[in-house]
Amino acid sequence: MGPTHFLDQVRTYAAKELTGVRDPSSPRGHLPTPAQRAFHSHGLANWWLPEKYGGRGMSVSDSVDVVSELAYADAGSAFTLFISVLGSTMVSLYGSRELKERVLSDTGARGGFSATLGSERTAGSELALITTQATRHDGQLVLSGEKMFATNAGFADFLVVIAVNAHRPLEHLAVVVPRDTPGVHVDQRWKTLGLDTAGTYQVSFRNCRVPEANALHGPGLLLLEVGLNTSRTLIAATAIGIARRIRDVCLEYARTKRLRGESLLASPVFAAKLGQMEMAIEVMRNQCLAAAAEFDTLRGLPEAPDELLARGALRSAVAAKMFCGQTGWQLASTASEMFGGLGYTAESPIGRLLRDMRYISLVEGGDDVLRELLYRRYVIPPLKRL
Repeated sequence: MGPTHFLDQVRTYAAKELTGVRDPSSPRGHLPTPAQRAFHSHGLANWWLPEKYGGRGMSVSDSVDVVSELAYADAGSAFTLFISVLGSTMVSLYGSRELKERVLSDTGARGGFSATLGSERTAGSELALITTQATRHDGQLVLSGEKMFATNAGFADFLVVIAVNAHRPLEHLAVVVPRDTPGVHVDQRWKTLGLDTAGTYQVSFRNCRVPEANALHGPGLLLLEVGLNTSRTLIAATAIGIARRIRDVCLEYARTKRLRGESLLASPVFAAKLGQMEMAIEVMRNQCLAAAAEFDTLRGLPEAPDELLARGALRSAVAAKMFCGQTGWQLASTASEMFGGLGYTAESPIGRLLRDMRYISLVEGGDDVLRELLYRRYVIPPLKRL
């Protein structure tokens, strides 16, 4: 099945299972939702995994429009269904053959989920300051610590945990931990302002033991940077889907709204705003595709793991997330103004779309964090770059 046919299937699934099935004022339900579980029964889950692990082997470039279609229907479900790409990419590139076979094949067969745990209460975006420790003991790694914001962790099949080596405080590890391992405790699900069909959790580890072979090969923080190139690009693609939905909601509103005795569609001011939205959506998509293409090209090299590790955070992926987050927020804000008072109520879908759009600039590195990253890596003179 080619990417176009797959995209058509995703579009049909999203329209049937996700669009309009959720009351925005309803309380958060159990995750994953029946609709999210149905993604696997349709044969669509984990589409980026290699075919030998139960996926479709699709590229990040192909995934941009897939995520956009999912987010058009429901951004929370889109986030739930694609964010596993972060952990599974890290395992696929840097796990042992046995670990990949065991972890990825099981997840692919079950249509399962993974979560990547980096952020902590005191470390925040400065992951070099994390305090979760991994101690080597009798061929095992013993994990102790607490992680703050871990999407999918409450129902994931496996976790990729970033921890400091207790024996070498300057060394970080990325460790694969099956979620049902004794010592893994899901402490709470955070109450977020939007994305109520996604789940972000606080997780603690108390004398949690896994085999040493569950550690990925390479420095943990750099491995995380490599994986983030995929998830940041697809988080940016979420903004495309939300923006497309906002544009269409505005058009529907204009068909019934009267201004000076005629349809709002006839207003040149309204037309200019919608034209600006369309331009923004096109540029957002192009930037996401550029970032995805760069990662796909590097991933296709024979020495891909080493080449990606040497590059770390790709400028194109960081720029895509920043640009789409900022542009999407401007677009959503404009749309809420177009609805007047209704734009600030739960009666209009614009309020929910506005809240969902806000997460683009917040997760996996806020804009100020990413601005500094771009400055250190790509702005200051090459000999002084970190």
